[in-house]
Amino acid sequence: MKKHFHTIAKVTLTLVYIVIIAGAVVRMTGSGMGCPDWPKCFGYYIPPTEEAQLQWQPNHFYEDGMVIIVDETLQVAKEDFTTTTAFNAENWETYTKHDYAKFNAFHTWVEYINRLFGALAGLATLLLFVGSCWYWKEQKVITILSFFTVAGMGFQAWLGKTVVDSNLAPFKITTHMMMALLIVAALLYIVHATSAKIKTHKADATFTKLLYASIVLTVIQIVLGTQVRQFVDEQVKIVGETAKSLWLATPELDFYIHRTFSIVVLLVNIWLFYRYKKLALGFTKVNWVLVLLVLEILSGIAMYYFNFPFGTQTIHIVLATILFGIQFYLILEARKAQNNAESL
Repeated sequence: MKKHFHTIAKVTLTLVYIVIIAGAVVRMTGSGMGCPDWPKCFGYYIPPTEEAQLQWQPNHFYEDGMVIIVDETLQVAKEDFTTTTAFNAENWETYTKHDYAKFNAFHTWVEYINRLFGALAGLATLLLFVGSCWYWKEQKVITILSFFTVAGMGFQAWLGKTVVDSNLAPFKITTHMMMALLIVAALLYIVHATSAKIKTHKADATFTKLLYASIVLTVIQIVLGTQVRQFVDEQVKIVGETAKSLWLATPELDFYIHRTFSIVVLLVNIWLFYRYKKLALGFTKVNWVLVLLVLEILSGIAMYYFNFPFGTQTIHIVLATILFGIQFYLILEARKAQNNAESL
């Protein structure tokens, strides 16, 4: 198990990023309430594909917890039973956690696939934790962080349930994103700590400080971005999904701070790039940081000035999380280089 642990860690990290991508697609398509209950979807382990499956049917067997839509409400079967020729309200109870009672096959399956990826990533973190127990005596931090990823994925699952129950409450969506970044950071630490590759990096205290500054700025930008996205979500509910030109017609202060702050982020990372090149420090991932930043800014410009072209919202969120991951890994490399320099 220990021999394959590094590979397991990288696979787990990849699956977590797939979950982040799937979650971004859910938000972009407005599919967050595609499954109005949790952990099942309309009371099914495999969700329905057409609305007829959610309509009451005579002489039909329903299992406890199965859901139908009646008069724009979700009705949940109280127990296993078979219907007769007439609807009997006593066999059903109204779902009261929220009043969302719509079915859209596309939204339902986008959300369901997101949940499947989440379950797969959860199993991967559990396997990672089991494998990490072999490191307990020599590197306890690996076992502790592996346990954190399991607990973090469990928290994410619970938070996902509360997000659905609250009909996509904004604050909980932001918390969802921040926990995802913490899980990514923990996995990156494990990947770095168990890597057998020997890399030659030069230590530079100023470069390391700039790395810390850059990742703090990135996190602030991500938080501001989620606030802007929540405002957009509210506007979509007000003006509709087709009136994209109105989504940011009257933005709040968060938007202007987010937009202006991107210049600060870019300048700090240009400084970082300049120092890495000037001193030949060997941190080649800095190149990717600049590329991602440029793409991130371009996707933001496209959303604002070209009325949210398809896919730009997902690209914007995913690029931000990848940027965070690369910056965090650079910090780990810089710290290792500093420690090696001090030990000489």
